Amino acid sequence: MVGIGGAGMCGIAEVLVSMGFEVSGSDLQHSDVTERLESMGVRVCYEHNAEQAAGADVVVFSSAVRPENAEVRYARENRIPTIPRSEMLGELMRLKRGIAISGTHGKTTTTSMIGQLFAHAGLAPTVIVGGKVRALGTGAATGTGEFLVAEADEFDRSFLRLSPTLAVITTIEAEHLDTYLDLESIKDAFVEFANKVPFYGLVVACADDPHTLEVLPRIKRPLLTYGRAESADFRIVSEEYAGLTSAFEVVTLDRERIRIELQVPGAHNVLNATAAVAIALETGLPVPRIQSGLREFTGVHRRFEFKGELNDALIFDDYAHHPTEVRVTLETARRSWPDRRLVAAFQPHLFTRTRDFASEFADSLSIADRILLLDIYPSRERPLPNVTSELVAAPLRLAGKDVVLISAERCGDQIAAELRPNDVLIAMGAGSISGIIQGILPTHA
Repeated sequence: MVGIGGAGMCGIAEVLVSMGFEVSGSDLQHSDVTERLESMGVRVCYEHNAEQAAGADVVVFSSAVRPENAEVRYARENRIPTIPRSEMLGELMRLKRGIAISGTHGKTTTTSMIGQLFAHAGLAPTVIVGGKVRALGTGAATGTGEFLVAEADEFDRSFLRLSPTLAVITTIEAEHLDTYLDLESIKDAFVEFANKVPFYGLVVACADDPHTLEVLPRIKRPLLTYGRAESADFRIVSEEYAGLTSAFEVVTLDRERIRIELQVPGAHNVLNATAAVAIALETGLPVPRIQSGLREFTGVHRRFEFKGELNDALIFDDYAHHPTEVRVTLETARRSWPDRRLVAAFQPHLFTRTRDFASEFADSLSIADRILLLDIYPSRERPLPNVTSELVAAPLRLAGKDVVLISAERCGDQIAAELRPNDVLIAMGAGSISGIIQGILPTHA
């Protein structure tokens, strides 16, 4: 498995190992994820070498792996099947009753919630998430039950390789424009995904999201909706927020009012939990099990994750890397601590995304009192001319916002120096910012 330490790969690797397959892989980065895989008997090589693919029955590669990768090239030259991770996930889903959670935002948390509900109810699901669930300490769990609960990623149209029995659509927005032509082609892909559900299956979709609503008439499968909208089949009717907790009531199709209490904050998590409630009820889980299961849900790694205190400031880490995610994360912090100074440390992810959404990022970041902008994290991309974090900083300055560009050198020290007592720092991005924040806590705490 090439790129075995990646968020989308490691869970599949764990499930394959638990099923009795011999798994090996390569990754350029040594991490706690690769250490865990090694402890399970996976042989991990920390370089890309053609010899790693010799003798393999199949080579699975992540989306971040380039076609010229040595292992992939060797496999193709020697007629060893090479498949993307999504195809392997699709093969695993064929063995179970699949529940696939899709959407531009919220799919990791919603997948984790559904997985925890099914496990709490004793259904022993197999769960594959593109993130680390705190209760599991990993992004996967292998169960003996009939269900496989998986995150379905729309990047490079991966989710179209899945054939779930039940599907969730949380949101549809312009994203991954390096894969899709425009928003309309993204919506077309979600329609195709939903219609892969069999006639006896179910699609659960968010009634609050305008682009999701637009595609509902094109979905030809059994369909239920959730959200705050009056038209929602599972409707949120009251909400309470206090610090890092949330509570709400949902009215079901049978007009039953169910109170749900969460140990995670934010209006977005209330929506995620409502999707989980809908799936759980439609698959026959009893209400008390749903309530207690969600009450025990403690969140996902890097989703508004509390990291500690620094200079008497609260430090949170979040995976937000799209303008909507940045806005929702900062709104959650503002709602939870309205009287504290809110500091956003944001590392843009991908040159194309920064170019395409610079003004939207600036608008979302303007919620914060002070904005610290790091250099763009390139990930799989090469630099683009004139595309830097300054594209985001410029409109913030024009709006009179307090923004600082943080240089690559000693950026952790610069972030630490910015903090005052009682601040709330939200570090956001899909790149290296999590490690930067983790690094300053023991140094400066």
